[in-house]
Amino acid sequence: MGVLVMAYGSAQDPDDLLRYYTHIRHGRAPSPEQLGNLRMRYEAIGGFSPLTAITQKQAAGLQEALNAMAGESFQVFLGLKHSPPFIDEAILDMARAGIERFVALVLAPHYSTMSVGEYFDEIRESLARHNLSLPWRGLSSWYQNSRFIDLVAHRVLEAREKFSPDEQADLVTIFTAHSLPQTIYQKGDPYPTELRQSGELVAEACGITRYRYAWQSAGRTKEPWMGPDIVDTVRQLASEGYYHVLICPIGFVSDHLEVLYDLDIECQQVAQDLGVHMERTASFNDDPKFLEMLAHLVMQTSQLE
Repeated sequence: MGVLVMAYGSAQDPDDLLRYYTHIRHGRAPSPEQLGNLRMRYEAIGGFSPLTAITQKQAAGLQEALNAMAGESFQVFLGLKHSPPFIDEAILDMARAGIERFVALVLAPHYSTMSVGEYFDEIRESLARHNLSLPWRGLSSWYQNSRFIDLVAHRVLEAREKFSPDEQADLVTIFTAHSLPQTIYQKGDPYPTELRQSGELVAEACGITRYRYAWQSAGRTKEPWMGPDIVDTVRQLASEGYYHVLICPIGFVSDHLEVLYDLDIECQQVAQDLGVHMERTASFNDDPKFLEMLAHLVMQTSQLE
C-alpha cells in the first residue's frame, strides 16, 4: 500500500524563485515587479521558505507513525505541486516500487475544487499519461476529525497563555485559511463551510465564544478573492475596541511564506501600528502527535483500521 503525501512546494533558494513563480503561473513568467515583491517577502523571512524541508519531515514522520501502527504495510511517497519532487515523479516512483494501490493525502484539512481537487486531478492526469492502472483513494478533507480538532484546540489554549488574564477577558480568536477566488461561491464549493465548521468545533472544544473568520494571502490577480482579509479584520476589531487578538491559521499545517510573512510580519506590523496585541497559534510542522493523527486517517481511508 502506497501513501502519496502532497503539498504545495516552495522555492528551494533565491535562485529558484523565477522558476517557482513561473510554474505557479502555469508557465507565464512574472513581471520584474512581481518577482521583486516575492523576493522581498522571502528575504524578510530569511531568504527562503522552510516549507519543502518541513513537508519532507512530515512525510518521513508519517512513515514512522505508520510503521509503528501497521508494521511495513505502507510506503510513503512525497509529491509536490510546484517544486521537486513533483506529483508526477512520485507516481512513477510508486509504480517502480511495485505499489499495487495507494492513498492520496493532501496536507490541507479543508477541501476545495481549487486546492485539494486540483491535486487529485494531477493524479488522474499522471496515471493516464503513463498508462498506469493504480487503484487509489483520496482523502478529501479532515477538518472535522476529532483528533485534528483536539490538536488545534490545544494550540489555541496554549497560545491564549501569551495573554494576561485581563487581556484574555476580551480576547478575540480569528480562524483563517488561504483565500481563493470568489468564483467558488457560484460553484457551491464546500471550502467556506468547512472552514466555519472546523472553527466552531475548535471554539466549542476550547470553551470560547468570541471568535471570527477571515481569509488571508489572497492572490495578486485582477479577479476578486474571498474576504474579509485578515488585515482588514484586525483593523475592524481595533475600531470596535478589541485590542487583543489570537490568530489561528487553521487552514495551514506548516510554517511557510503565508504564515511567516503574511501573518508574522505584515499582519503583525498592522496590529502593532494599531496598538493591538496579536499572537498566533504554533504550526504543526512535524509534531509527532499531528503525524500520528494523519497515520490514523491514512489507515481508515485504506480500510485497514
